[in-house]
Amino acid sequence: MSKRDYYQVLGVEKSATAPEIKKAYRKLALKYHPDRNPDNKDAEEKFKEAAQAYEVLSDEKKKRQYDQFGHAGLGGMGGAGAHGGMNMDDIFSNFGDIFGDIFGGGRSQRQRKSDPQARRGHDLHKEMQITLKDAFLGTKKNTGYYHFVPCETCKGKGTAPGTTTHQCSKCQGAGQLNFRQGFFMYSQTCDACGGQGYTIPSPCTDCRGKSRKQVYESIDLAIPAGVFNGAELRKTAKGDAGVYGGRSGDLLVRIQIATDKKFKRVGDDLICSMSLTYPQLVLGSQVEITSIDGTKQTIKIPKGCPVGERIIIPGKGFPQLRNKMRGNLVVITQCHVPKKLSADAKKKLTEYSGIIGTDTKETEGFISGFFKKFLG
Repeated sequence: MSKRDYYQVLGVEKSATAPEIKKAYRKLALKYHPDRNPDNKDAEEKFKEAAQAYEVLSDEKKKRQYDQFGHAGLGGMGGAGAHGGMNMDDIFSNFGDIFGDIFGGGRSQRQRKSDPQARRGHDLHKEMQITLKDAFLGTKKNTGYYHFVPCETCKGKGTAPGTTTHQCSKCQGAGQLNFRQGFFMYSQTCDACGGQGYTIPSPCTDCRGKSRKQVYESIDLAIPAGVFNGAELRKTAKGDAGVYGGRSGDLLVRIQIATDKKFKRVGDDLICSMSLTYPQLVLGSQVEITSIDGTKQTIKIPKGCPVGERIIIPGKGFPQLRNKMRGNLVVITQCHVPKKLSADAKKKLTEYSGIIGTDTKETEGFISGFFKKFLG
């Protein structure tokens, strides 16, 4: 029986690119894979046929020879194209990576290791609470935390001085053991090395082969003026040390700003309220206010100033982190209403009330008025 054209087998044009050829083969390999078609001889033959076609068309040299001379041109090239057949071991060994993510066939191609693989350490996260004044002025805070550092005894290698790691003799450094039952393949983690691919016959007695140790450390953290609530400050390489010489992670400190009784922040503006007397609001005045940093600011209250007026003092708010500009200090006017008045003050206020035509008489409640009217 004559062989089918390899381009026809994969269902691609002769001008197909390498990625297109690989995609076509993967589709057929998954369709006719023995795990999906148990005891199906026809599917098995199509599976082998697709593998033969892919072996030739994925190899640039074989592909040129095939394009020029057809199947006859592969006689001296070796491989499936030359011998007209390929067994399952060849297919799984050579092309397992094409569909190994689904059937596990590619795991035998894992990189074999004899030395520990360096891995970056974890980033660590902390929260720090500061006052609104601290955020306004900037400050320095000390914080303590536990983290891993490289073991000084073994210099982060995990082995006792003068010794080295060995490639695992059971899995030959693969970290996994592969098994096949008929057409089915499966893998499991090597129990001798725990999937690492290597063993440490003489681990460091200080870190027990882990290459790092946990310590408690305190560091100073510079908090910039203008920092906002929820900001994360990063201390490079102050997280956990990497494993077996890997790069250290970072320490990220999240800033939480406590609520202030007098001031609040809106954007880069510093907001506060000021209680003024009625004469100050009506006649206007100059008053002094103490800002959050203790500095004094003189504010001019205009005549006829309403309650809730926003008086803006430019450039006296929070500094902006990315430039030298600042927000504003915003003072919101409130009217101070005294709970107690002297007799003289009450008299003058009542007279003024009469002049402007307002009624200041206290009204009787419903119950007291009812009894007064009907019961005398």
